[in-house]
Amino acid sequence: MTDPVADALPLSGVRVLDLSRILAGPWCAQVLGDLGAEVVKVEHPQRGDDTRDWGLRTTPTNTSYFDSVNRNKRSVAIDLATPEGLARVKAMARESDVVIENFKTGGADRLGLGYAALSAENPGLIYCSVTGYGSEGPEAKRPGYDLLVQGEAGLMALNGEADQPPLKFGVAAVDLFTGQYAAQAVLAALYQRSRTGRGRHVELALFDCGLAITSYYGLEALVQGKDPPRYGNAHPSIVPYGVFEAADGPVVITVGNNAQFRRFCESVIARPELADDPRFATNLERSRNREALLPELRAELLKHSRTDLLARLRAEGIPAGEVLGLHAALTSERARAAGMVVQAGTDGAARFVLAPPYRFDGKRLPVRALPPPLDTAD
Repeated sequence: MTDPVADALPLSGVRVLDLSRILAGPWCAQVLGDLGAEVVKVEHPQRGDDTRDWGLRTTPTNTSYFDSVNRNKRSVAIDLATPEGLARVKAMARESDVVIENFKTGGADRLGLGYAALSAENPGLIYCSVTGYGSEGPEAKRPGYDLLVQGEAGLMALNGEADQPPLKFGVAAVDLFTGQYAAQAVLAALYQRSRTGRGRHVELALFDCGLAITSYYGLEALVQGKDPPRYGNAHPSIVPYGVFEAADGPVVITVGNNAQFRRFCESVIARPELADDPRFATNLERSRNREALLPELRAELLKHSRTDLLARLRAEGIPAGEVLGLHAALTSERARAAGMVVQAGTDGAARFVLAPPYRFDGKRLPVRALPPPLDTAD
C-alpha cells in the first residue's frame, strides 16, 4: 500500500546517511529530511551528537539545540572505533543515496569511509563533505567553528554599531548557511545523477560560505579598498531603513524607493519639505546625506505612538512592523497562522520544534518525526 503523504514529498525514497555532528552537516541532512528523504543519523553510543549536551534539556537524551537541527531523522548508535561498527556503516552506505560527513580532513579516509572507498561500491552515491577551510591547502587540517569563521571572514566586522566592538551574529550564521548551501549542492547532484547515473563528491567549506554571505558588504569593501562603515540596525545603502524609536518603543521602517519617501514625508511625518530638499530627493543622495536627514526623522517619529505610526505607514504602503521579542514572535498570531511552531506532549511536559519552511502546492511540508532519542533506528 502506498503512503499518500510520503508520495507527496519531493525526496520520498531518497536514503541519507548522516555521519555529521554539531550544526552545518546535520542542518544539511535535516533539510533533506524535511523534503522527504529517509535520514538515519549515526551517533556515538554513549554521548551521541555533541549537541545532545548543549542548550536546554527537552528529554532524557535531547536538548533544545539538538532538536533544532535533527527533526525528521532516526538515530542509530554505532561505535566507529570498532571493526563491527565500521562494517555496519559501510553496509548502510552501500544502500544510501547520500552520505554527509564532517570529519576532520582525512578522518573519513582513515576509517575507510571516504568518497573513494564508498563510491567504489556505490557508484551512484552523492557524498557531501563539510570542512572548515577546504580539503587542500595549508589550513586543511584546521577544525572549523562558526565563531572563528565569523571573525576571519569579516562578518563580525560588518555587524553591530559603529562605535562598538565587532559583534557576532545572534545565531551561528556561517554554520546554517553552509548547511543550506550543502543541501542545495546535494539536490543538484541528485538531479544530475537522474540523467547520468553517476554520483558526485560535493564539498562545502565554512570559510568559503562565510565569505559568500558578506554579499553586498563584501563587494563594497573591494570597490572601496577598505572596510565599509557599520550601520547597526540601519542599512548601508537605503535611507531611511532600519529601527526607529516611536514615543513608546521601537518600530522597523523600510522606505524602499523615492515615491515611498515622498509619501512618508508628506503623509506620515507631515514634513513635505524634506522630500523637496535636493539632498534627500533620491536614495543615493539620502544615503550620502544620512547624517543630516536622520536626526530630523527621529525627532518627528518620537512624536507618535507605535500604533499610530504603523497605521500611517501601512496606509501609505510603506513596509513597517513591530520589534518583537523572540518569545513574542514565536507565540504570535502570525506564527500560529503560519504553522511554524509544532508542539508535542502535554503542557506539563511540552516539547517544541520548528516546522520546515517549505510549502508545496500551498501546503507546508510536515514534521514527520520529532528529533529522535539516541539510538532509536531499527
